[in-house]
Amino acid sequence: MAHHHNNSAYGRLAERLNRFPQGAPPTPLLFDILKMLFSEEEAGLVALLPIKPFTAADAAKAWRRSPAESARILDALASRAVLLDMDQNGEQVYCLPPPMAGFFEFAFMRVRNDIDQKALAELFEQYVSLEDDFMRALFVQGETGLGRVFVQEESLDEAARLEILDYERAAHVVDAARTIAVGMCYCRHKKEHLGTACDAPMDICLTFDTPARSLIKHGHARAIDKAECNDLLQEARARRLVQFGENAREGVTFICNCCGCCCEALNAVKRFGITQTIHSDFIISLDTTTCIGCGRCLRACPVNALHEREAASTEEARRGTPELRADICLGCGVCVPICPTGSLKLIRRPDRTITPLNTAHRLVLMAAERGTLQDLIFDNQVLFSHRLAAAVLGAVLQLPPLQRNLAQKQLKSRYVERLLKNM
Repeated sequence: MAHHHNNSAYGRLAERLNRFPQGAPPTPLLFDILKMLFSEEEAGLVALLPIKPFTAADAAKAWRRSPAESARILDALASRAVLLDMDQNGEQVYCLPPPMAGFFEFAFMRVRNDIDQKALAELFEQYVSLEDDFMRALFVQGETGLGRVFVQEESLDEAARLEILDYERAAHVVDAARTIAVGMCYCRHKKEHLGTACDAPMDICLTFDTPARSLIKHGHARAIDKAECNDLLQEARARRLVQFGENAREGVTFICNCCGCCCEALNAVKRFGITQTIHSDFIISLDTTTCIGCGRCLRACPVNALHEREAASTEEARRGTPELRADICLGCGVCVPICPTGSLKLIRRPDRTITPLNTAHRLVLMAAERGTLQDLIFDNQVLFSHRLAAAVLGAVLQLPPLQRNLAQKQLKSRYVERLLKNM
């Protein structure tokens, strides 16, 4: 069965998707998902597209079809949010987003009748939430994560607010954005079809700039202004939702407002007991001498980092004082405002996480750590570009020494070796 799939259009598309730095391990469930989102012909064509953005002329060359026919196919895929389209210096450019954050989410950012969303929700639930390979590759492998938690500024004391950097603030992302869109929360919409959604707001998933413009254009998300966006962020904080966005200092493309019951990223933290790729640069400090054991923080913590003590013989346990698991604390701050005695405080982590500059930097880092850097450089030989190789290799040379050595070990081509030396 696996051999049959690997030779099919869907098998080739799955292999293409797995070349993304975050990957999408090919399993029968992934093939079933792809069959719902792509026709067999579309799967075969998309499997030939490069990872980097491309034009209809590029696709026509790879597909050996006319530019007009290629543009028609690409526009049809973009209209379903399987591809994203954008205007780049007056030219229409397309890209295939990764499964997550990408076309998996886009499939549930609105109610639609062209596919069976309940059946798709069941497939997503099994592939993303029950099988380990996909989420483990996304959140456990490597040191550079797809997303990161934005600390809630209201939870910081005056001293900590002086330390917070612009890129650590969700409000800064809003200020810097030129286009903002809001759509349905993928996780809660999926859970709604499964009958297990919570009562947190549904229309609160935010996208910015390039993906926002494409989603707005095709009716998958609604354009909003900065005032409404800030209101939504405030509503999310009031509902004790975690603000989780793209792991970049500049050009952040999404912020999700996540609950601990439905969100796949937060559930991954609980499943794997690991947060080093997504936590903020703050962490909770608990003053056990003033805690009265009211339990409010236990109910608020989305990943159970604050939990009941097991040893009932201690004074803290007798008073109901919670225990903090620092290894899975998100540093989100949702617990701080509800503590009646001020016993919870956000402090800087001793080891600061390095946030990538932008999406391109993040992709290079993730690829270097996950052993897929060669796919970014030599993706699709038909459309190979020496200029692209030079740009990616330039980014490689800016990596820290250990990551740079790891990246260079993956590049066996003599051409690449000569280019590295010349640069």
